[in-house]
Amino acid sequence: MKKAKEIFGFDDKWLIIIGIPVVTIITSAMMFSDVMVRETRFFFLACNGIGFVYTTVFWLVFRQVILFFAAKYPRQEEFSKRMWLQSLTVLVLFFAIKLVLDPLLHGYIENEIADNLQHNISITIGSLLVTFLVLTIYVSAGFYHQLQKTMVEKERLLKENVQSQLESLKNQVNPHFLFNSLNTLSYLIPEDPAKAENFVQKLSKAYRYILEIRERELTTLAEELGFLDAYNCLLNERFGNNLQIKINVPTEVKHLQILPLSLQMLFENAIKHNVVSTQDPLHIEVFVEKGDRLVVRNNLQLKKQELPSTRIGLENIKIRYQLIVKKEVEVIVTQQHFIVVLPLVQLEHAPVINA
Repeated sequence: MKKAKEIFGFDDKWLIIIGIPVVTIITSAMMFSDVMVRETRFFFLACNGIGFVYTTVFWLVFRQVILFFAAKYPRQEEFSKRMWLQSLTVLVLFFAIKLVLDPLLHGYIENEIADNLQHNISITIGSLLVTFLVLTIYVSAGFYHQLQKTMVEKERLLKENVQSQLESLKNQVNPHFLFNSLNTLSYLIPEDPAKAENFVQKLSKAYRYILEIRERELTTLAEELGFLDAYNCLLNERFGNNLQIKINVPTEVKHLQILPLSLQMLFENAIKHNVVSTQDPLHIEVFVEKGDRLVVRNNLQLKKQELPSTRIGLENIKIRYQLIVKKEVEVIVTQQHFIVVLPLVQLEHAPVINA
């Protein structure tokens, strides 16, 4: 059988030590008020003495009843069944105990107390009310403990589920980057093998950064911009002046946190969906507004036919922001521009989910 503390949620030792004398005095005063007024000394010695025996026996026996049914029917959906069986058992045992104790104890006080049916009924009802009051304390404490335990368990499962989702999303980033980089490389190989070789070397340097930050949920804006600078060199190998990139980020905000690879994925998204040519150069701007919002904006000139896509870039960023920092990524589409606003996070306010 489970330990009492595990079932009740607290150590009831002091409740027993203090509760039995207190309940004894209260019930004796309720049931033998006339004796307490008429024979005070007799009341405290005899009535309380007998009441103490009743209370102790009832308390310890019914405590075991609660423990038994709590261990036998521990699940929340079995609560109603447990309460009915427990209450029925308590009633049966209550009258069985009275049947045994009444002849043994009442002989000591029968000369002082009128032995009539009305008085006996009053004592029985009073004893039952006090009994179920004490039982309610135990049941309520146990129910509250179980509720807290269930809430903690649900929170743990929720956290594990969030962590599982986060790991799945993080695992998507590297294949996504590699997939799009290989698409770029496929353009260069037939056009200029030397450029393709240089591209592979820079790609390896960029990929090293990905490997270094793969276990981190957040990185500083300074680190992300450093990687973006290396990544832009890869883009220039292919597009030259057809891709115009302007980054204007003040130094005082570079300590703020951002999702790793989020800027690179937004650049990929812009290039993938828009025309990049001499006649129609693509302009991508990165700047900060309101001190904690990083804006990535590109002019909108959608392709008629798009390259194959894994379709996880922007959605990946939005979901990761929700999971990690509980903030929304804002997406604005106008006739001229496609704009994504990323929240910048203070490190001390950034919740981290332990792996």
